[in-house]
Amino acid sequence: MQADRYISVTALTRHVKRMIDNEPALQDVWLRGELSNVKLHNRGHLYFTVKDDKSRVQAVMFAGNNRHMKFKPENGMKVLIRGEISVFEPYGQYQLYAKEMQPDGIGNLYLAYEELKRKLEFEGLFSETLKKQIPRFPTEIGVITSPTGAAIRDIFTTIKRRYPAARITVFPVLVQGNRAKGSIVQAIEMANAMKMIDVLIVGRGGGSIEELWAFNEEEVARSIANSKVPIISAVGHETDFTIADFVSDLRAPTPTGAAELAVPSVVELKERVDQRVHRLMRVMQEKLATDRDRLSNLQKSYAFRYPDQLLKQKEQELDLQVERLHRNMKRMLSYTTERVERNHKQLMKQHPQKLLKEANQELGELKNSLTKEMQRVLNGKQRDFSLAAGKLNALSPLKVMERGYSLAYKEEELIKSVHQVQPGDVLKLEMTDGKIDCHVWGLEESDSNGKE
Repeated sequence: MQADRYISVTALTRHVKRMIDNEPALQDVWLRGELSNVKLHNRGHLYFTVKDDKSRVQAVMFAGNNRHMKFKPENGMKVLIRGEISVFEPYGQYQLYAKEMQPDGIGNLYLAYEELKRKLEFEGLFSETLKKQIPRFPTEIGVITSPTGAAIRDIFTTIKRRYPAARITVFPVLVQGNRAKGSIVQAIEMANAMKMIDVLIVGRGGGSIEELWAFNEEEVARSIANSKVPIISAVGHETDFTIADFVSDLRAPTPTGAAELAVPSVVELKERVDQRVHRLMRVMQEKLATDRDRLSNLQKSYAFRYPDQLLKQKEQELDLQVERLHRNMKRMLSYTTERVERNHKQLMKQHPQKLLKEANQELGELKNSLTKEMQRVLNGKQRDFSLAAGKLNALSPLKVMERGYSLAYKEEELIKSVHQVQPGDVLKLEMTDGKIDCHVWGLEESDSNGKE
């Protein structure tokens, strides 16, 4: 029984791993430390140790997370790392799985960047449903950037090369420093107030995170989100991501890329137009050839070569059709007339007046039959009644009473025996011609043979 208390090393390790994985505080860890034992695997995964003066932890950063790092991690470098803690089961040791890494020198800016990014994303400012459509053929393009930087030259050159018909309005701003965010916000508001700008390009050339920080300010992000004019962000190089990139309607990797996204290429448009013209000409030529063939066939037809003969033939056919029509009309009229007469005869047979006359005649016959039958039944019933009355009269007590007999009643009860009365009782004697009230003075009982 004691053996059941022991578990395997694998079971223990998995239990510890589940406990750590289910701890929310260990799933989003922000760590500051020094790198050592840095090793880049040939598959792109980065293995290293993070330490301070008292402790160390093994860490790994997979290729998908370290691919876009802007610096090369080296031993002894101070870094800021965001990741999660879990257990590597084969060795039974906990380790850090790094997701993001920045040199410690820009730690405060990086923390502020991540905090603002989470805040605005939670508010929904990055939602794709808020993104405005970039117009395909803009007339007026606004550019918000430094008037002296390389970005404005790249944008201007690219737009004029690709789409010379577009006009460019430059809104010169400061792109770095303490006053840069206010300058950028003011330019966005001015471009919206003009109500003539079709699309805005907001950005600058590459630089460090400090130099690009104006485009990570909350005021700039909210100004971009509130803009009625679609905005293309073009901040830094392709690997640089700012808050402005997430809020804008479209992100371009570079200022030159923003210009290419803002306008179509005249060369490409011309090629597309040429293709459509060529296709249209081909279709028109094919239709023209088809119609020409149809015209040629019609011109060679009998109708065009011998119109008089065709006309005479058609007139003769018309006469035949008219005669056929008349015959059919007569036949149809005759058939219709016969059908009407037949229906009329059938209708007259069912005429209400005739039916009513026949019904009255039948009713008279039935009444006569009923009267005769009733008279026969009445005569029979009268005969039966006379016979029954004779028999009843013969059996009637009144007939007996006519021979001198009477009926004695005591309080509506017919007296049939002397035992039914007592001396002093009042009796009624019913005679054939009336009734007599009398008192009983005495009783005499006869024997069974009728003797008194």
